[in-house]
Amino acid sequence: MIHWLHEQVWGPVLLTALLAAGACFTLRSRCFQLRGLPVWWKATAGSLQKREGEEGAAGPHSVTRLQSACTALAATIGTGNIAGVATALAAGGPGAIFWMWVSAFFGMAAAYAETSLALRCRYRSRQGRWICGPVVYLSRQLGMPALGILYGGLCLLASLGMGSMVQANAIAQTLRHSAGIPPAAAALTVSALVFATVSGGAARIGKAAERLIPVSAGLYMAFSLTVLVLCRREILPALGEIFIYAWKPEAAAGGAGGYGLALAFRYGLARGVFSNEAGLGTLAGLHGAAQRTTPEEQGMWAMFEVFFDTVVLCTLTALVILCAAGGARGLAASPWDGAVLASECFRQVLGVPGAGLMSAAMVLFAFATMIAWHFLGRQTLEAVWEQLPLPARRRTRLRRRTGTLYLWLFAAAVFAGSLGSLQEVWELSDVFNGLMAFPNLFALFLLRGQVVFPETRGSGQTKNRNMRRS
Repeated sequence: MIHWLHEQVWGPVLLTALLAAGACFTLRSRCFQLRGLPVWWKATAGSLQKREGEEGAAGPHSVTRLQSACTALAATIGTGNIAGVATALAAGGPGAIFWMWVSAFFGMAAAYAETSLALRCRYRSRQGRWICGPVVYLSRQLGMPALGILYGGLCLLASLGMGSMVQANAIAQTLRHSAGIPPAAAALTVSALVFATVSGGAARIGKAAERLIPVSAGLYMAFSLTVLVLCRREILPALGEIFIYAWKPEAAAGGAGGYGLALAFRYGLARGVFSNEAGLGTLAGLHGAAQRTTPEEQGMWAMFEVFFDTVVLCTLTALVILCAAGGARGLAASPWDGAVLASECFRQVLGVPGAGLMSAAMVLFAFATMIAWHFLGRQTLEAVWEQLPLPARRRTRLRRRTGTLYLWLFAAAVFAGSLGSLQEVWELSDVFNGLMAFPNLFALFLLRGQVVFPETRGSGQTKNRNMRRS
């Protein structure tokens, strides 16, 4: 039943809607992803040399712009960049990577739209917390609080499933296979570390993400590039297969795994969205606590995150697997899938240390994803309480109690997720992820006129040069 529901939610309707939303904002921005490359690159990766003191310290309920970006990257960079890519290749063939790139191209525009819209609509609660995300623009801009609360409920369920149980299970399984650590020991250790990190609130989560993401992404990129240097003669043939199989009709019986256009399109788009989350509304919530910024600036950070997640990291994983496995024919003959396929490819080229390095990156990615999803869940919970017609004192009391309850539920989900097989939980969590997209895309379509893209002339400042940084 759950598998059938998963297939229905992540079917042609949702994938088409996600592509249509991205195409809509691509046209409205006159292809800002390409035309504005110097602008958004300078505003994101090009601004990382700024000293932290230049933007000020974050408040108790806020994070700096860099911490906001790292937290959003932590939520998107995870098991999908390794296991998701390997699954897409095994099921859809090399051509699936081309369609992942397509999903990223249009997803960059959708990510900009939802994030800049969220920053434009955000406000501070009486407690000084930033209230933002799809819950806010569904409830306040569209006047549909019930739809906003529905989105919030789906997001909270996804955070307890995909954001905690699935990621914890990936850590436990990785530690068991690579280091022989029993799942029970992993469960206690990981749940305690997560609890200690997220109980410190937005500031501690932001600092942790700021340290974890550069280390984990840098580590993974370094040994992926090492594999590609050693397999450099296989890179061009692998790239050729990506483009060939992206448009190749369904292969005849006996072909290389039966890979063809239909499978490549389906798995490439689905895994691309699963990895970068563009269009689901999660990036909009993750950027909400950034201080001294503008909607346009955070929108460009969201674009960069989709680019880095899919075009950079997912492509590295795909090339490593294709080069080490021997292309489409090697994939078709391989008995492995998912993270095991990726691990075996690293092991084949770099030996046991290669598999160990990949395991370390997987653990860091999954841990960062968990703390980022808790941050998103807490932000969403705050937004939901703000939309309920309750007296201020009662709302404050219930907010405090449910916040504590959510913290313990999240830690319990991490512990439970470390102990068992979670195929059904994974699919059910992915269903919640997919269902989140429908109200979010509905809001983006109706509010598309409020999305402002930056100018590309002059110094790269935004249209609203006089906008106050909040």
